[in-house]
Amino acid sequence: MDAKITLSFDAKVIERAKKYAESQNISLSRLMEMLLDKITSKQYASLEDFPIADWVSQLSEGAPEYHTKPRKRSKMKDEYRNRKK
Repeated sequence: MDAKITLSFDAKVIERAKKYAESQNISLSRLMEMLLDKITSKQYASLEDFPIADWVSQLSEGAPEYHTKPRKRSKMKDEYRNRKK
């Protein structure tokens, strides 16, 4: 049975969380439900004991920046073929 709750967050955090939830094809409500369920279903002495996934940290601190070197198309084909073996 679903129940409603009202929470207050920083507007920037809400926007980032909405974007993340959308990218995962899940509602913000279900995302929060999953997180709260995970926190409360196990025995943690404090929040510091709770293993926070990288994506949760990214939500609170902003999106990570990934720096990659451009790859040549031929090298990408070779990598693909090698994975198939």
